Amino acid sequence: MMEDLQEIIVKYSFPIRDINTSVTISEVESYANLKLPEDYIFYLENYFGIDQFIGVEFIKLWSLEEIIEANKSYNIVEELTRTIGIGTNGSGEFIGIEIDQFDNVKIILSPFIDLNSKYNTEIGTSFTDFLVRLDNKIEWFS
Repeated sequence: MMEDLQEIIVKYSFPIRDINTSVTISEVESYANLKLPEDYIFYLENYFGIDQFIGVEFIKLWSLEEIIEANKSYNIVEELTRTIGIGTNGSGEFIGIEIDQFDNVKIILSPFIDLNSKYNTEIGTSFTDFLVRLDNKIEWFS
């Protein structure tokens, strides 16, 4: 699975994090009251956010420095149980990680406007799966 993630990171030239940040993974986990998935932690620790097309879809993934602020400004963590926003599709919807009570991970797409889990669309079963689906040109944002 990590090989798939590495492959996509290289293919799409994710910007490498070469400086330490004032925000830590544990601060983000504590804020969201969630244990973030390993593949997503790897991405956060080693890369900056991206703002580009992957496959046929445009995505913006937030950097470690932006996550808490972005979630606060949209009230994502406060409104949605066991969910944290990790980016956006640039069209009024956020990309998030939802973790159920059994620690199963789902990557979701949901509108910013009406924060209600009934509007969540599953777009991946892990951070890596989400990127692999994008790379395979699966369209779900439209």
